[in-house]
Amino acid sequence: MTFTTLDWIVVGLYFLVLLGVAGWVIRKRPESSADYFLAGRHVGWFVIGASIFASNIGSEHIVGLAGTGAQSGVVMGHYELHSWLVLLLGWVFVPFYMRARVFTMPEFLERRYSPAARWLLSVTALIAYVLTKISVTIYAGAVVFQTLMGVEFWTGALTVVILTGIYTVLGGLRAVVYTEAVQAVVLFFGSATVTLVGLAKIGGWSRLIEVAGPDHFNMFLPANHPEFPWTGMIFAPPIVGLWYWCTDQYIVQRVLAAKDERAARRGTIFAAYLKLAPFFIFLLTGVIAYALAKDGQIELGDADQAFPALVGAILPAGVRGLVAGGLLAALMSSLAAVFNSSSTLFTMDIYKKIRPDASERRLVVVGKLATALLVVTGIAWIPVLRSLSGQLYTYLQSVQAYLAPPIAAVFFLGLFSKRINAKGALTCLIVGFILGMGRLVAEINKEALEGWLFTFADINFLHFCVFLFGVCVVLLVGVSLMTRPPPAESLDGLTYQTTVSAERQASRSTWDWTDVAHSVVVVAILALILLYFSPLRF
Repeated sequence: MTFTTLDWIVVGLYFLVLLGVAGWVIRKRPESSADYFLAGRHVGWFVIGASIFASNIGSEHIVGLAGTGAQSGVVMGHYELHSWLVLLLGWVFVPFYMRARVFTMPEFLERRYSPAARWLLSVTALIAYVLTKISVTIYAGAVVFQTLMGVEFWTGALTVVILTGIYTVLGGLRAVVYTEAVQAVVLFFGSATVTLVGLAKIGGWSRLIEVAGPDHFNMFLPANHPEFPWTGMIFAPPIVGLWYWCTDQYIVQRVLAAKDERAARRGTIFAAYLKLAPFFIFLLTGVIAYALAKDGQIELGDADQAFPALVGAILPAGVRGLVAGGLLAALMSSLAAVFNSSSTLFTMDIYKKIRPDASERRLVVVGKLATALLVVTGIAWIPVLRSLSGQLYTYLQSVQAYLAPPIAAVFFLGLFSKRINAKGALTCLIVGFILGMGRLVAEINKEALEGWLFTFADINFLHFCVFLFGVCVVLLVGVSLMTRPPPAESLDGLTYQTTVSAERQASRSTWDWTDVAHSVVVVAILALILLYFSPLRF
């Protein structure tokens, strides 16, 4: 694809707007750790929702989802549609997080269980962020922009990463969430443009179904399907979603920055509406690219080329620049989110535990240094990532299925039962992590295994996720029941059973029937989409 002068002008305007917003925010210098890591705890619902959406969508997310749509149809839409679980963050988890006034999810885990649980989750999350989210996002973004804009790989990677790192270091979470609000708008409209133009190009919805074939529109594949059996797609995505949307620092930090519980909850409702869009503007875009290639209107080699191939073939000059801006938005918002979340984890869960008397100013300085170090570490890891096989990069997409079950079990059951204790939580987290990572290593080396090890490695990753969650729940409950219950006074306000009526009434006063109605509408839209893209229709 040839990038014209007009395209570059559009991209330049995008950068000017973004830098203008970042500069405006940075001028409000953070005075305390709450200012730097949680934007002073006064962010409104619109910015929270847009920030959650922009943080979630990375350049590898767009390209990968479109590629999956081109190759396998809409079946992976289960993962996108189950993001309705962000509503549970607002309705179930937020009251406890806001009352606890925590900075991080490991800090909440310490309040509920023990310091050991906090250390374990902090270290695990930091390693996972550096080796997967940061490096993979940088790598995928650089590849995308090399394809779309003709920018040399390292030039594109370094430019975007350094620029994102600068405003994240200087402005903290405040700079991140406000720039993400701008980026969410650019990302949404840029991607929607590709979908609508592509749909018109193929001749409308009916023609798309005719050319692509009904198999590309069925979300419920047979139970013996080697990759996406309906038995796995029904149960695994909610487990992963419970971890990602309700307990991962990467997402939850946005609601922790809310000015009150009402803003936090409404931000999650807004995010739930926004998260219905990727099914249509990314996944179906891949199906459109597949149909246009099948119809002979575009050339499509590898499935992951679906999005850039479509952009290059159907969009006029200037609009291509808008879409490139959307991809830049996706890359930069995801990077900024993980930079800030990781620096928060390091500063508040590791440094502050080692230096509990550190001043507010010192915590902010350490947070900035941690962000800068993460930028350097992420860049340093790219050559290693580039040298690895494409097989391992594919497996990175299933890592969440192996990380999520123990964390989801510990957080969710911990809210509903005061009998769950620290020993049960630690057993669940440690054994769950060992089983999950053991499965990942076995899967990578599957061809060299025999007997029960091969069977262990060959289980469908979705089914393994469900199995692992079941094991974690049994361990969590079993060990807790066999050991001494936690002191009742240590759980005040941290479980539903130990929350006093005054606290429940205060939480109840923060929502009304409109919040309930919007949440019901989101779930109803989800149900209609699942019903339409089912064997009953295709």
